[in-house]
Amino acid sequence: MKKFTNAVIYGHKDANEILVENGVIKAIGKDLGPADEVIDLEGKLVTAPYVDPHLHLDYVYTLSELGKEGAGSGTLFEAIEMWPKFKETLTVEGVKTLALKGIMDEVSQGVQYIRTHIDVTDPKFTGLKAMLELREELKDIVDIQIVSFPQQGMYTYKGGRDLVEEALKMGADVVGGIPHYEPAREFGEKSVHDIVELALKYNKLIDVHCDETDDPHSRFVELLNALVLMEDYGEKTTASHTCSFGSADDSYAYRMFDLFKKSRMNFISCPTENAYLQGRQDTYPKRRGLTRVKEFMEYGINVAFAQDSINDPWYPMGNGNMMNILDNGIHLAQIMSPAEIDKDLDLITYNGARCLNIQDRYGLDVGKDANFIVLNGDSPFDVIRNRANVLASVRKGEYLFKQKPVEYEVNVLKGRLI
Repeated sequence: MKKFTNAVIYGHKDANEILVENGVIKAIGKDLGPADEVIDLEGKLVTAPYVDPHLHLDYVYTLSELGKEGAGSGTLFEAIEMWPKFKETLTVEGVKTLALKGIMDEVSQGVQYIRTHIDVTDPKFTGLKAMLELREELKDIVDIQIVSFPQQGMYTYKGGRDLVEEALKMGADVVGGIPHYEPAREFGEKSVHDIVELALKYNKLIDVHCDETDDPHSRFVELLNALVLMEDYGEKTTASHTCSFGSADDSYAYRMFDLFKKSRMNFISCPTENAYLQGRQDTYPKRRGLTRVKEFMEYGINVAFAQDSINDPWYPMGNGNMMNILDNGIHLAQIMSPAEIDKDLDLITYNGARCLNIQDRYGLDVGKDANFIVLNGDSPFDVIRNRANVLASVRKGEYLFKQKPVEYEVNVLKGRLI
């Protein structure tokens, strides 16, 4: 029996101890009694591990490691057009090497759950083969969900739809798509129908790159929502990006809020990447590129934040630090009232778990695996304001890593205050 004590436990206001037995949470409360090992968390905030629900692990570090340049225009569509040249040089081992580097970036900063979109518009399935191997090899330290994602389109890329299906047969967990990149609206709509049909056929989750454009007439999210609403499949479905929804008129948006609530579909916003990619053709006023995160939260519609890219043709930055993603997101979406700050951590934890459809086994609750992180602060406000680092990551009651808070050999204020 192991007891973690002297903690501030997110979501458990009157508790300060977590009792763990055989890697599972046995109790959460106060004065939980003796244990074989007692670990003092020194008043730090404990929360469920970070979840990155949208990442492209077959792309990470392809920008610097392959010695190539990204999109000069900084636009989404130029980066997609460039990607085939990058793919020419990829190997299974090469993808594994770079993906592992990206995974370690995230795991070393508190992430224990990742959903990765893997490009399957490749008859060799190079990226998919690499990720299937890594998913198994790393299962003790991180849960990885794989999206069968047609980066170049189900129909823009000849045979793309069949490649998506083959990837599902090979072991991908989620059906993906990119309807706004198809050659015409008709084919974008056809791809959305295909996505839902494949998910139902193979009992897979859905996660669609949906309306990642400033064009307010791009409304594939409406069709996706309608289809999963009729099939009662919304909780297993995620619409990623939905940038155009942030440009839609209010009359349309508020009609859709009601429909989103009925379907219970999930949403993912990628604050840093979409702020970088979107609004490129705007002069001023210049759009931020985000979907309506604040309104989703107000309406009780599940929305999460994600990293999306790390040093690839789409986005030159990124380091897997979910606190950085949260910090950018809450500024761009203007969600920093006291009540919002108390719940903002959900955007990189519990809300992401719902997108992955793992809420039944995720979180700080009795009977679930003892997976949690320790943050360098004593409240949600404190850790968010200070962009706190992760002092420890615990998985099934054992440390993945731990570190001490920063200490100074010389006090910068020594002798300066009277």
